[in-house]
Amino acid sequence: MVRSLADERVRFLLAGGVSALVTYGLFFTSELTIGKWIGYLGSLYLSYVLGVMFAFVLHRRYTFRAHRTGGSIVVDFLRFSSIYVLALVFNSAGLPLLVEVAHLSPLVAQAVVVILTPFITYVGHRYFSFARRTPPQNYATTLGGSGQLSVEATNSIPSPDTASDSSSAT
Repeated sequence: MVRSLADERVRFLLAGGVSALVTYGLFFTSELTIGKWIGYLGSLYLSYVLGVMFAFVLHRRYTFRAHRTGGSIVVDFLRFSSIYVLALVFNSAGLPLLVEVAHLSPLVAQAVVVILTPFITYVGHRYFSFARRTPPQNYATTLGGSGQLSVEATNSIPSPDTASDSSSAT
């Protein structure tokens, strides 16, 4: 079990499952308490605002461990939120479709949409929300005295001149 937690995809499923349950719980509670006044889309938007904040903390710290790699928490949150805006657009279209056309109750329809959302968000979070720019593995970056960023090859192949010079020195 511990070994599987080293896999980012497993951590994403776990954190995503927890945040989906929390967000659905917020939708459920909103729908049962104030839903008759704000409607199921109002319940959706309210639960999304609160759910995104909860999911951000989980995914930043647990799934992608971005807090260890630096970067701006504000930039990460804006990127993260932009992925959830796309998910919210999907949800805003899917929920009424399932309620009005398929005649599912809003609670059942939202459960269906919540199950589909992680498939949309993983790639966005992995490659955009918490992406960090790193140099290729075979390059080391150093900051030269001029303040210019210089890149040195660490696994360079010696030129034929260099190779023959070192072999003739023996």
